[in-house]
Amino acid sequence: MVTRVDAQANEYRSQVWLADVDGLRAPFPFTSGEHKDANPAWSPDGSRLAFTSSRGAGEQAKASLHVAPVGAGGEVVTLAKLQAAIESPRWSPDGSVVAFVARTPSERYAEQDEGRRAPHRITRLFSRLDNVGPTSDRPRHLYVIPADGAAPPRNLTPGEFEFSGPAWTPDSTTVVVAGAAHGTWDLDFKTDLYAIDVASGERRALTPTTGVYGSPGVSPDGGRVSFLGTDDPETYPRNHHVAVASMKEGDHRWVSHGLDRTFAPYPDGRSPVWLDEDRILVSAENRGDVHLYALAVDGSRAPLPVWDGTGCVTGFDAAAGTIVFTLSTDTSPGEVYVLEYGEARPLTGLTARFAQEAQLREPERFTVPSTDGSVEIDAWLLRPADFEYGRRYPLLLNVHGGPFTQYANRFFDEVQIQARAGYAVLWCNPRGSSGREEAFGRAIGGPALGGTGWGSVDFDDVMAVLDLALKKYWFIDPERLGILGGSYGGYLTSWAISHTNRFRAACSERAANNLLSLEWASDAAGAFRRWLGVSHLHNPERYLAHSPISYVRDIDTPLLILHAEGDLRCPVEQADQLFVSMRLLGKEVEMVRFAGESHELSRSGTPTHRRQRAEIILEYFDRHLKQSADAEES
Repeated sequence: MVTRVDAQANEYRSQVWLADVDGLRAPFPFTSGEHKDANPAWSPDGSRLAFTSSRGAGEQAKASLHVAPVGAGGEVVTLAKLQAAIESPRWSPDGSVVAFVARTPSERYAEQDEGRRAPHRITRLFSRLDNVGPTSDRPRHLYVIPADGAAPPRNLTPGEFEFSGPAWTPDSTTVVVAGAAHGTWDLDFKTDLYAIDVASGERRALTPTTGVYGSPGVSPDGGRVSFLGTDDPETYPRNHHVAVASMKEGDHRWVSHGLDRTFAPYPDGRSPVWLDEDRILVSAENRGDVHLYALAVDGSRAPLPVWDGTGCVTGFDAAAGTIVFTLSTDTSPGEVYVLEYGEARPLTGLTARFAQEAQLREPERFTVPSTDGSVEIDAWLLRPADFEYGRRYPLLLNVHGGPFTQYANRFFDEVQIQARAGYAVLWCNPRGSSGREEAFGRAIGGPALGGTGWGSVDFDDVMAVLDLALKKYWFIDPERLGILGGSYGGYLTSWAISHTNRFRAACSERAANNLLSLEWASDAAGAFRRWLGVSHLHNPERYLAHSPISYVRDIDTPLLILHAEGDLRCPVEQADQLFVSMRLLGKEVEMVRFAGESHELSRSGTPTHRRQRAEIILEYFDRHLKQSADAEES
């Protein structure tokens, strides 16, 4: 799938492309590219392709599912038009049926006029989702439909519970899904695997409701199922591992513990792929990279690297002995590769022209010892595009969100934009990040979880990286330092300027500024106790002690606050709290609010808003880190 920006329409267009594995033909587009075509899935015999689209969408239909012939004549068949996004189309092995998941609106959505629509009745936590909206009365269900469109979609999981990740058994009679179908799922966070009989809709649990289990994949003989997860649903984060269970008994065995990494890379994780009866193909984060590994189904040996170069695998699959994957690097948004004798051969080069025109450059990678000497921190620096020896440059220190995610060796538009604007750009993966040993990610959990809490060693690590960068790179002007980040990165930005005056300016975006109020206002309300190890009802002081808002009186750094008004993950009240407090205290602060956007503004907001956001950030730092320096020199 190839995505492009339609600037005139202020929209994104996506297009399905095809590429021959042997590379004898150049890749070519399969769909027109005038819609949002996505989620392509080959039929078992390779003669047809299923895909989702926005074509034909209107007030009553937001998404559609199609099947098109490949390499032969024939018409495109529209299988379904639904009100909600269609996800994960999966062909039955006999090619007769396509399974997919989609949200099923309750009867109240039949009323189009919101002023007349019945109210939303809520009985459990997590009733809404950022960038999606209400979910408790629009649960995600499993559907099946004949591949020839001879009948409408049939809902196999009606009711209040959600399901995802369909995987067929080889005999085409059963679909395995992940879901939470017990009454306390919103309190205990447990999810299970279920086998759904296609003919009857009968649901059978394959796991014992004791952990977090998802992303299933069925073995070629149909006797086993692989999946991702952890046996500990109560605390977070955990490195998710790979397990194999019997389709009959349901007992499971973890087969990836030979490598202490998470096998659920964010944001591009997928279910394990069975290579044969003895091996499973998976991806895992590893200190800024995402690699491919082969696992022994019996767990008898450590994960074996299949591809472990520099970069991030963002998707992969295997069939007929061939492994293909998409790969993003610092200078490539993403291309398709085929694995041959352990080497990756590119099948596409669709982003090469963009990379050349945008003058994408590779950063310098280095490691920094933590101040307590217990670990080393991975860090990167990108020199300004106009770099000249003898000149000193302002620096922007970026902090990632999560916090259990990682900055990676993949294309990241923001650092490239900042460097093109004349900044030295610095970023790192402090403790609390993923891509490392589980203990590294859990280091900033609450004391009950063996950690020191947010705003502790993570802040120390970021500052240690800054200190070493200032020593290592003579061209960084220590008097012109800026810091910025979004979500948890916004949190740590707010925290940093309330605990040090070393930065001349800061930008805190979609930040968590008050963990106490966030625990009841966020779409993830009720889940932060897994981080802190205690409920806000029992120890609100713990939440406030780790909240930047508690230290707002100590902020003397000029601050830009960016927030989307439709953000459900970190609601805009988090920005309001910090802005109002700083304004009342006479601090230098300004706030920019984006209407009609969610927590995902920087990644999937409208093209216009994303451009405006980037321009606002650069203008702000130019004003504080460049113009002020020019005035001082004059």
